Amino acid sequence: MIQITNDIAIDERELEERFIRASGPGGQNVNKVATAVELRFDVRRCAALPPSVAARLARLAGRRLTDEGVLVIRAERFRTQERNREDARDRLLKLIRKAAIVPKRRVATKPPRASKEMRRENKSKRSRVKKLRRSKLDLE
Repeated sequence: MIQITNDIAIDERELEERFIRASGPGGQNVNKVATAVELRFDVRRCAALPPSVAARLARLAGRRLTDEGVLVIRAERFRTQERNREDARDRLLKLIRKAAIVPKRRVATKPPRASKEMRRENKSKRSRVKKLRRSKLDLE
């Protein structure tokens, strides 16, 4: 079991890992060794995730989420399978932890009377400054 928060833990069997060849520089090593990791996690079928967390996770995942509801994380930053595997898992955990945080609802407020009066005062001052800049020909 992988503990994510105090009340959310996912089974390691729900994670599917595939080792693939990494792209980019690395010489001969990159062409023959599958060091990159493709981590797949089925968000919709995971019973450990509450529906609200799953919905927020789907929104946070963006284009990393397939049409079937599978979150795909590709890690190829490091030269070894093990470090890429850890990186992919860490990124998944961070994403789920972020989704577990319930966003605060925004409370609508009105601007205070003092700020309204200050705004009007500033507008009238600005207006006077602009009036004083005008030439006498513009006034006629």
